[in-house]
Amino acid sequence: MSPGRKNLLLEFSSLMGLRFRDLDLLDLAFHHRSCSNEDPRFKGRNNERLEFLGDSVLGLSCASYLFLELEGKTEGDLSKIKATVVSEPILAKIAVGKLSIEKYLVLGRGEELSGGRNKPAILADAVEAVIGAIYLDQGFETARKFVLDLIVPEIDSVLNDSGSKDYKSLLQNYYQKKHNECPSYELVRMEGPDHDRTFYVTCHLGKVSYGPASGKNKKLAEQAAARMAYIAICGN
Repeated sequence: MSPGRKNLLLEFSSLMGLRFRDLDLLDLAFHHRSCSNEDPRFKGRNNERLEFLGDSVLGLSCASYLFLELEGKTEGDLSKIKATVVSEPILAKIAVGKLSIEKYLVLGRGEELSGGRNKPAILADAVEAVIGAIYLDQGFETARKFVLDLIVPEIDSVLNDSGSKDYKSLLQNYYQKKHNECPSYELVRMEGPDHDRTFYVTCHLGKVSYGPASGKNKKLAEQAAARMAYIAICGN
């Protein structure tokens, strides 16, 4: 590891109030697979396994907090809150707003040129990988505290119902974990002149369909259809 890279990782650790025994673990958490695919020096060296581990630590930390702190909530309520706060959009927001993870990522040249440093999926995966690295280096309690420092404000935001909900992300997160497949969306028709069109989209969950729901563009119509499906399955 170069002195410059080491200093960068120490900077991250200091900002997060952490002290890594093994900086290589933290370094690995920031290595995207595009780097290991392009550079022979990093063959097989990426953050995917740490991401797998961190996802479980994140889920358990969040679930245990919700269970202990929200005694009046049903299992369905807790599941919806958890699905929201551990979703890709929330983790990507945390990655940039609280961790500045884009500064520490190691990407392949192609991914770098295509804007990978700002892609929500890459950012969210790196957050989970960092959690996995903390768990391995310092144990569950330190990792749990790190997670809750990031997630509790998001839980409070959901409980206060602040901000608009991303129903497509909520639905995908919930349905994929339950059924190991993603929702699909079908544009069934468009109505009106070019300058004032209404789009109608149906959301398909396996053999069950919801909609069509309408919107002034395809994206809004998909959100409306996802909202219809999500409320039907999970409630508000």
